Amino acid sequence: MHKPTIIFLDVNETLLDLEPARMAVSEALDGRRDLSVLWFSTLLHHSTVMALARRYEDFGKLGVLALEQLAAANGIGLDHSAAVRAVGSMLELPAHEDVPPALAAMRESGLRPVALTNSGQDAAETQLANAGLREQLEAVLSVESVGTYKPDPRVYAWAAETFGVDVDTAMLVAAHGWDVAGALWAGMRSVLIQRPGKRSFPLGPKPERIVPDFTGLQAYLQSLQ
Repeated sequence: MHKPTIIFLDVNETLLDLEPARMAVSEALDGRRDLSVLWFSTLLHHSTVMALARRYEDFGKLGVLALEQLAAANGIGLDHSAAVRAVGSMLELPAHEDVPPALAAMRESGLRPVALTNSGQDAAETQLANAGLREQLEAVLSVESVGTYKPDPRVYAWAAETFGVDVDTAMLVAAHGWDVAGALWAGMRSVLIQRPGKRSFPLGPKPERIVPDFTGLQAYLQSLQ
C-alpha cells in the first residue's frame, strides 16, 4: 500500500475536542447534558438534509437553529443571542492532545495534511488558528466552496480536484463513521479515528484502517511505502 498523495483531515471531533462546546450548549439548555449530545447530532442531521435537498446554509447557522429547536421542543427558554454565544464556543475548541505531534511528524516526513470540514471557511480558519494547528496544515478546505456538506460525494471529488490528484490516491481521516463511509463511497481511501464512542458506519465499506488516535494514525502512515 502506497502513502496517500494528500491527507484530508476532518476538523470537529477529529482534530478538535468538542467537549467545551457541548458544555456551553448544556449550560444554555438548563444543564441538560443529554440534550447537548443530541444537539451536535441534530446539527449533523440538518446539514445532511440540506445536502440531500441541494441547499446550503452556513454550518454555524445550522448549529444555532438546532440549539433553538431543542430548547423549544423541551420547554427551555433560550433567546437568540444566548444560542449564538453557545454555538460560538466552537471557535475556541482545543486540539486533541495527540494531534499536534502527529501533524508535525506528517509534515516532517513529507506528507501533506489538509483540513476538510463542514465548518464555514472563516470559522474553520479561526478554529484551527485558535487551536494552534493552522501552521501545521497545508490548507483549509470548507464545504462552503461547493455549497453542500459531507458526506455528499461531490465534496470528496472537489477536494481531490483542488489539489490536482486522483480521488483514489487521497485519504480522508475522520472520527465520524458516516464521513469515512462517504469518502470510501466516493472512491477515496479513508481511516477512522475511533475516539471514545465512535464506530464505523454499519452500512458502509470497511475503512482502510481503524486507529484509536493520531498516534496510531502516524504509526500506520509510517508503515506505508
